[in-house]
Amino acid sequence: MKLKTMTMEWTGNELILIDQRKIPLKEEYMTCKTYEEVAIAIKEMVVRGAPAIGASAAFGYVLGAKKFNVNTFEELKEKMFHVKEVLANTRPTAVNLFWALERMEKTLLNFGKLDGIVEKLEEEAMAIANEDIEANRRMGKFGAKLLKDGDTVLTHCNAGALATVDYGTALGVIRAAVEEGKKIKVYADETRPYLQGARLTAWELMKDGIDVTLISDNMSGWAMKLGKINAVIVGADRVAANGDVANKIGTYMVAVLAKRHGIPFYVAAPTSTIDLNTKTGKDIPIEERRHTEVTHCGGTQIAPDNVKVFNPAFDVTDAELITAIITEKGVVYPPYEENLKKLFEE
Repeated sequence: MKLKTMTMEWTGNELILIDQRKIPLKEEYMTCKTYEEVAIAIKEMVVRGAPAIGASAAFGYVLGAKKFNVNTFEELKEKMFHVKEVLANTRPTAVNLFWALERMEKTLLNFGKLDGIVEKLEEEAMAIANEDIEANRRMGKFGAKLLKDGDTVLTHCNAGALATVDYGTALGVIRAAVEEGKKIKVYADETRPYLQGARLTAWELMKDGIDVTLISDNMSGWAMKLGKINAVIVGADRVAANGDVANKIGTYMVAVLAKRHGIPFYVAAPTSTIDLNTKTGKDIPIEERRHTEVTHCGGTQIAPDNVKVFNPAFDVTDAELITAIITEKGVVYPPYEENLKKLFEE
C-alpha cells in the first residue's frame, strides 16, 4: 500500500513528510521510520493542519505496530497503548489527531490477534488518508457554490493541500470554484507568528496559478473597508457542538471584522473535525507554543531580551460570527447545535 501527495508519502515502511518549516525557501523532506519520529514531526510542525496531523498519526501508529517483536496480542496491545499516548501528547487542540488515533486503536482491538494485524492497521491508515482526500473534494464542490465569479476571498493561516492529505479545506473550496471556471482572487493573511499564510498559502496558490495577494494580519480590516473582500474562508482545528470553532490565532479577529463589514465568514472543515463531545469553545484546550516564535522571525531576534510573551497557537471564534460551516456532507447553517448533530445521524 502506497500513497504520495504534496504533503506526505507512505512507502509501506516510512512516512515521508514535506518539511513545512522550510517552505517556501526550500522543499526538503523528513523521513520518519518510527512512531517517535512521527511524533516529533507533529510536535515540531514539520507537518501541521488538523487533517494532515490525523493522517500522519495514523501512519505513525502503523510504524509503532511494525516496531515490536512480541509473542502475544496482549503484549502488542500494551505497547500500542504507549504508542497512542506518545502520538496523542504532541498537540492538544486539533481533534483530528485524537479521532484518528481512536479509530486506529478500535481497529487494533476489534481485530484482536497478532497474525495480520500490521496489514489491517496499514489498511485503516490508508483509508483515513484516502477518505480525507475525497472529503476535501466533496467539501470543495459544496463550498464553491457559495462563491460568485469575480469574488475575492480572504484566507487566514493555511488550510490547503499542505494542511490535509491533499487538496485542502478552505483552499479546496477556492480550488473547486476555479476548476468550475470562476475567476477567484485571494487575499492571504500572513498569519503571525508562524507565517503559515505568507509561507504556505501564498506558495500553494502561486503553484496553482491562482491570483493571490499577501497582506499582513493588521491589514485585513482596512482591506474589508475598502471593499476588496467578498468572503472569508478559513479552516478549523476543532468545531464544538454549538458551532464555536478553534482555528489558528487571529481567526477570531478576522471574524469580528467580517461581521462588522457584512462579509460572509465561512469555515471549511471535515466532519472528523467536529467534536460533539466538546459542548462549547470554552472547553477546547488551546495550545501555547514557545516564546521564540514571537520574539524571533526567521531566526533573527526582533524583541528585547526577557520580554514577557503570550503565544497561544489558536483562538476560538463564536458560532454567532460564522455564516456557515462547509463539510463533505453539505453546508451547515445555524442553529449549529441542532444542525451539526444531523450530520452524524445519517
